[in-house]
Amino acid sequence: MPERKSGGRRRSSSGRRYGQKAQQKVERAMHEMKRGQLKSGRSGKTVKSRKQAIAIGLSEARRAGGKVPRRKK
Repeated sequence: MPERKSGGRRRSSSGRRYGQKAQQKVERAMHEMKRGQLKSGRSGKTVKSRKQAIAIGLSEARRAGGKVPRRKK
């Protein structure tokens, strides 16, 4: 009998991990970062890192009630 090679965890039937709201917020954050207008929350410094811009966009999407997975600790 051939064995199945599943790669570990299975996804739910819906399949999408991030909703439309998350995409919009990240897109807006990236656009602002490229223009040099995206500021960090507490310190107010200009964001230069791509990863940081994505994190800010996802955080805003969470606050707005979008479908975004939990933060990894």
